[in-house]
Amino acid sequence: MEKHYRKLNRLKNYDYSSNGLYFITFCTKDRVHYLSEIIYDKSEKTIVGNAALGVPCVKLTGYGEIVNENIKMINEIYRYVSVVKYVIMPDHIHMVLFVSDFDDGNCGTPRAAFPTKSVSQVINALKSISTKQIGFSIWQKSFHDHIIRSEKEFLEICGYIDNNPINWVNHIYNQNFWR
Repeated sequence: MEKHYRKLNRLKNYDYSSNGLYFITFCTKDRVHYLSEIIYDKSEKTIVGNAALGVPCVKLTGYGEIVNENIKMINEIYRYVSVVKYVIMPDHIHMVLFVSDFDDGNCGTPRAAFPTKSVSQVINALKSISTKQIGFSIWQKSFHDHIIRSEKEFLEICGYIDNNPINWVNHIYNQNFWR
């Protein structure tokens, strides 16, 4: 019988509490659309949302709302970690986390209770608290991360996050075009 080994997602010997920007992606279990719906008018091949900018509307489900509130709390809870940008898609989330030694002087606030700088601890805590509030786990194990190494890369990733809903719509149109 052939053994299957799980591919390690983390960079070997890298300290994920090091200062820097991290592009994180994590998915729902079996890619079920638990989190949101991308709203667009399929019959007219037009996108509903900000039509002037061609941006579809991401409508969060109840589970998506819970996760969204917990993502917003990251900036309030963690002293050394903040969410720079994110998007909640139907079956996955993209986000950029900033890890820094910068102390903003908020000692004594709730942030002081969670001094972690570990990307893994932050994502695992987000998944854990969301699971408790939802009542069951909607998450795949682990997550994908990418260490952002330049301003150019940061801007490209931010563009990718911003364009993810329209890319989702285009993928659906292209997938169903020939049917």
